Amino acid sequence: MEPQSIVIRRLGLRSYEPVWREMQSFTDSRDAGTADEIWFLEHLPVFTLGQAGRLEHLLNPGDIPVIKVDRGGQVTYHGPGQLVVYLLLDLRRRKMGIRPLVTLMEQSIVDLLGEYHVSANARTDAPGVYVGDRKVASVGLRVRRGCSFHGLSLNIDMNLEPFERINPCGYPGLEVTQLREFCGAVDVETVSEGLRCQILGRLGYNPGTTPIQADDS
Repeated sequence: MEPQSIVIRRLGLRSYEPVWREMQSFTDSRDAGTADEIWFLEHLPVFTLGQAGRLEHLLNPGDIPVIKVDRGGQVTYHGPGQLVVYLLLDLRRRKMGIRPLVTLMEQSIVDLLGEYHVSANARTDAPGVYVGDRKVASVGLRVRRGCSFHGLSLNIDMNLEPFERINPCGYPGLEVTQLREFCGAVDVETVSEGLRCQILGRLGYNPGTTPIQADDS
């Protein structure tokens, strides 16, 4: 059976809150015939605090804004040089549970990093992807009306200092890393294309023929 149609959007560098509101609006207005979408982008500097997020994990946010959001998880940082991927999928239509979607995201990242000769792994006790004990990618989802939004963030070539202002994902002392530390200069757009292929393949698509739609908002 052919997979449902899907739209890929490349949104560039965006402020966090307007994109978050767009995700909510898309999810609330979609119906059974709405095509799923995956958004690839980077964010301007921001800390986001998940639904269960505890303020004590914000150590010293300084001049970086903090936004309380509706995804799962604790606190994380987004900034330029980090690839963010939002998966707006009708999980009921796909007959997919939340845990399989998290596993799909994590394994897509693990296999992508393997293409750069970086050995990474997911952990059962703490969602995300790690290189040794250092976290390189985070995942966080919200499911509403059977549809997912939010997604993943992968550190590629960014300023990691803001992670020192928080307990990343609620874990004091957790070290954070990025792809650049293992393979030198790397282009976010190139990594984005690789991750697109990994995710689409696991969703049952042919990455070479899946339609791509530029942002039109």
